[in-house]
Amino acid sequence: MPRLADKTAIITGGAGAIGTETARLFLEQGARVALVDLNEDDLKAAADKLKGAGEVVTIAADVTEEDAVRNYVATARDKLGRIDIFINNAGIEGDAGPIAEQNIDNFDKVIAVNLRGSFLGVKHVMAAMLDQGEGGSIVNLSSVAGLTGSPNLSPYIISKHGVVGLTRAAAIEGAANRIRVNSVHPAPVDSRMMRSIESGMDSENAEKVREAYAKAIPMQRYANPEEVAQVILFLASDEAAYVTGAQYTVDGGMTAG
Repeated sequence: MPRLADKTAIITGGAGAIGTETARLFLEQGARVALVDLNEDDLKAAADKLKGAGEVVTIAADVTEEDAVRNYVATARDKLGRIDIFINNAGIEGDAGPIAEQNIDNFDKVIAVNLRGSFLGVKHVMAAMLDQGEGGSIVNLSSVAGLTGSPNLSPYIISKHGVVGLTRAAAIEGAANRIRVNSVHPAPVDSRMMRSIESGMDSENAEKVREAYAKAIPMQRYANPEEVAQVILFLASDEAAYVTGAQYTVDGGMTAG
């Protein structure tokens, strides 16, 4: 029996590396999937990669706008029949730089996508799950940056710490109605986002930045998207029926010390 047989899932940031790989695993395990992302062309490219794997719905939406969030939840529910799983994955890295030099517009943009967008998603998906009355699983994507500190990415770090607070509060509120809420905290993932961060740290020596990041991880390498998606799959499945309010690191030992 597939682990997500007859389940339906919304995945925000669905056109990104983790979102697309999570969708692939979910489809393999019997789920129907709604991919949400800002750019329609990116969504089409992601859907093309998943062609033939199962039922995929794409919805273009700005996760920072409440009407857009309300609409993607309603559209997914209308097209898929219900919402059993929500992967709250949309996020941006923002511009690198020390706190004393941070641009407030950059700060506001990162907080809007990573924290406001995550909150709005939980708000409207929880309302739908409560209305359905059959529980569900919400997985919020944070980062090792949501558990530790590091220089030059303060807006991102602040936003990802906020996701932990959101997860804990929502887990307590949802527990009585069998709505589980957990967060996943990857180390650097081999993806477009890390290429951007590496370049932002030192545009002329991005490869050296990459090497330094990898050396800071006990396993001496970045995660690949599937390794993160496998943990998301577990939390989304009934195998994690008694897991809520937890922070799962997928970090090659990065936060062990």
